[in-house]
Amino acid sequence: MQCVQYTAGHCHSCQWLDKSYSQQLSDKQQHLNQLLQETSVIHWLPPVTSQTSEFRNKAKMVVSGSVERPLLGMLHRDGRTVDLCDCPLYPQYFQPVFDAIKIFIAKAGLVPYNVERKKGELKYILLTESRANGEMMLRFVLRSETKLVQLERALPWLKKHLPQVTVVSANIQSVHMAILEGEKEIIFTESKMLEETFNGIPLYIRPRSFFQTNPEIASDLYATAGRWVRELNISSMWDLFCGAGGFGLHCADKETKLTGIEISAEAIDCAKSSAKSLGLEQVVFQALDSTHFALDKAQIPDLVLVNPPRRGIGKELCEYLGRMAPKFVLYSSCNAQTMAKDIAMLKQYRIEKVQLFDMFPHTEHYETLALLVLDI
Repeated sequence: MQCVQYTAGHCHSCQWLDKSYSQQLSDKQQHLNQLLQETSVIHWLPPVTSQTSEFRNKAKMVVSGSVERPLLGMLHRDGRTVDLCDCPLYPQYFQPVFDAIKIFIAKAGLVPYNVERKKGELKYILLTESRANGEMMLRFVLRSETKLVQLERALPWLKKHLPQVTVVSANIQSVHMAILEGEKEIIFTESKMLEETFNGIPLYIRPRSFFQTNPEIASDLYATAGRWVRELNISSMWDLFCGAGGFGLHCADKETKLTGIEISAEAIDCAKSSAKSLGLEQVVFQALDSTHFALDKAQIPDLVLVNPPRRGIGKELCEYLGRMAPKFVLYSSCNAQTMAKDIAMLKQYRIEKVQLFDMFPHTEHYETLALLVLDI
């Protein structure tokens, strides 16, 4: 992949861009092998490869420059700004969307926030696309509510020039820190969420709910999890750290008792909408802390699926899983190092199979899916 900003030294977010893609995959697989070398692995499955460009479905961009000529991209620690609208990780059709957003920023008078001076209002724009229907969600992260009236007044222009943007909101983030978003979200449009579809499963994206950035690989990851679980012929499962429900909904059928737990209430609302669309009646999604939920339960499901944040599931939950001893644990990880530490604590389990999913080409990061079986 060729990148003008990388070549010029302006952006090194893709720190492995100088490596061939085959070498990237080899290095990632070797890294995973080393992390699990002390653990018994029955089947190593080949890595799932990604497109190397135009794979991202969302953009998280710092807004800088002036209100008349805003820049969308990144801000270096030394104050240098880089416009990344031409980043080859985005589909080419994002470019005219970015161009229109810049014009809208000027029309709405959304002055970019200046970190050094602590002045201005517009901090970030967050753009997300549904690959199912091409609709988009556009969020403006503002320092305060001062410009809300101006933003709303200019929305007819935005709707006319970007009709694919069906969800528009403002997020209020008043803290002078590198925090992406705040707790308050104001939605201006009739539509409150995007609908995505992976493998025939409807999934919903609300403004503050997490969703993967590489939909093709996410679709493969969910489908693989569903295939592995169906082969086990289970009747009950927990989906901990379930997010919008992608894993659990791919694994469950109308006979499966599924409990999905996620601390984000917005994500749980999305998961409930999906379950209702599918007509699943034995599915319960709750907005709770996954560890606290698990520790408070006496019933043992056949399978526990975990998809934790980068910190992993931690010692407390590992010890509890060891005591409750479900037949299967399906572990999806965005950080193989913490996953390996967690698995090392689950001493009575063996890894039946493990597979690497290259969710983040040109970086050292990747996703892993591992099926653990109770070694009786």
